[in-house]
Amino acid sequence: MKRGVIIFQKNAQKGKVKTRLAAGVGEDQALEIYKNLVIITHHQISKVNCEKLLYFTEFVDDSDFNESDSYHFLIQSEGDLGKRMASAFQEQFQLGFDKLLIIGTDCPELSSEILEEAFARLDKDEVVIGPANDGGYYLLGMKTFIPGLFQKIPWSSDQVLSLSKKVLDFHNISYSLLPTLIDVDTLEDWDLVKNKVLATLE
Repeated sequence: MKRGVIIFQKNAQKGKVKTRLAAGVGEDQALEIYKNLVIITHHQISKVNCEKLLYFTEFVDDSDFNESDSYHFLIQSEGDLGKRMASAFQEQFQLGFDKLLIIGTDCPELSSEILEEAFARLDKDEVVIGPANDGGYYLLGMKTFIPGLFQKIPWSSDQVLSLSKKVLDFHNISYSLLPTLIDVDTLEDWDLVKNKVLATLE
């Protein structure tokens, strides 16, 4: 059973990450928060026995990784989020993966246990989704590529999850939902998880 986690990660550049959060805390602090979220994400992924497929937005930055980390470094394709995710899934399924998850680096509540649970859910269901508090999702997993999940979805809106579920229901594709977690996009989101994040980093 070949399984992998696709990680979509923005290059850590001031003014290009957490722009909605930066409106409340400033670009410097937003960049620092983003870097901390990345650290927490990779700490959890490191506990999971799977291939790590790290897709950067603009250029490969492997300066924070060791050879023992067993990462594959790649660049996201062109297009909107749906096209980029679809491309990554297609690329990796063609390389022989049986189960693939995709996550970002915005969800400090995502744990190795939830990642393992997501893989386990794919034993029974075709798709697994981790709902986010903003109407989107922090995780999507599947056993085969389902193109409809990446088409005609208004990305970065509160309709992403509901429309994704409608696609699956329409095509009678079985799916499972994980616990709802907080994606950090705004100052309000950050205030909800800040204490936990800072405690984790101590």
